[in-house]
Amino acid sequence: MGRDNSTSGGDFILVGFSEQPWLEKILFVFILIFYLLTVMGNGTIILVSHLDSQLHTPMYFFLTHLSFIDLTHVTCISPQMLFNLAGSDKSISFVGCVVQLLITLGLGGTECILLAMMAYDRYVAVCQPLHYVTLMPPQLCWTLASISWVVGFSNSLIHTPITMTFPRCGHHRINHFYCETPPVLQLACVDTASYRKEITVLSSVFLVFPLSLILVSYSRIAHSVLKMKTPGGRQKAFGTCGSHLMVVSIFYSTLIYMYMAPKPKLSQDVTQFVALLYNLTPPVMNPVIYTLRNRDVKEAIRKLVMRIEKRRTQTFHRFPYITEKEDISTGNLGGCYGFGIEYWACQ
Repeated sequence: MGRDNSTSGGDFILVGFSEQPWLEKILFVFILIFYLLTVMGNGTIILVSHLDSQLHTPMYFFLTHLSFIDLTHVTCISPQMLFNLAGSDKSISFVGCVVQLLITLGLGGTECILLAMMAYDRYVAVCQPLHYVTLMPPQLCWTLASISWVVGFSNSLIHTPITMTFPRCGHHRINHFYCETPPVLQLACVDTASYRKEITVLSSVFLVFPLSLILVSYSRIAHSVLKMKTPGGRQKAFGTCGSHLMVVSIFYSTLIYMYMAPKPKLSQDVTQFVALLYNLTPPVMNPVIYTLRNRDVKEAIRKLVMRIEKRRTQTFHRFPYITEKEDISTGNLGGCYGFGIEYWACQ
C-alpha cells in the first residue's frame, strides 16, 4: 500500500493548544507547577509510608500503590507536554505514543480496581475492627494489589496494539496533548464503529463493577456508623473513610464526565482543557486530601523532617571543616583542619 497506508512507524504531531501560542506559555507554567506538586506530594506519601513503621498497615499499603499510580501517570504525559509547549516541535515518536497509550490505559484500569480494594479495606476496618488484622493479612493485600495491576495492564496490552495498528492512510496529527485511545482512533481511515462499541462496553465494566463494590462497601459502612452510640466512634469512622471517599468522588466524577456522560458541543480547546484538568487535578489533590485529613500521615511527615534535620546536624559535626586559630608561638593566624571537635592538625 505504500507509506500512506502504513499502520506503524513514523512520528505523530500532538496538536494540543498549538493554535493559541499565547495560551501555551500559560499552560507551560500551569503544568510545570502541577507536575512538581504531584511529584513532591505523592513522593512524600510513598516515602513516609515506607519509613514509618506505624504506617505499615493495609490502608497505607494501598495508598502507596495509589500514589505510585498517580506519580507514574503524570510523569508519563507531563514531560512530553512541557517539551511540546516550550517550543515549535509538537512531535512524538511512534514508540513514545505507544508507551503513553499503554501506560495511561493500564494505570486507569488499575486505579479503578484499586479504589474498590481500598473500599473493601475500609469496610473491614470499620465493620470488623476486632478481626481486621486477621481478615487483612499482608498476603491478601499483595494479592488484591496484584489483581489490580494484572487486570489493568492486561486490558491495556490487548487494546494498545489494536488501536495502534489500524490503517491511518498517512494521518498523523492527533488532536490532543497526549496519545489517548479516542484521538488516536480518529486517525484511522477504516470504520472503527464496532471497535468503539467494544471499548465503550469494556469501559463501562471497568467503571460500573468497581464503583458498585465501592457503593456496597460504603453502604455497609454507613449502616455500621449509624449504629454506633458514641460520637467519638462515629467521628473516627468518618475520619477513617472520608479521605478515601473524597478521592473516589473526584476520580469517578471526572472519569464519568469525560467518557460516559453526554456533553454539549464544545470547542476542541475547551474539551482539551477539561481533559487536562482530569489528568492533572486528581494526582495533585490525592496527597493533599490524605495529608490534611489524616493525623497519622502528618505525624509521620513531622517525624521524617525531624529525622532529616537530626542527621543533617550529626553530619555537620562529623564533617571535616576548616577554621582559623591563633598560633601562639608566632602570633599569626593559621589554617587548622580537624575531624570532630577534639582532633586538630594546625599548620
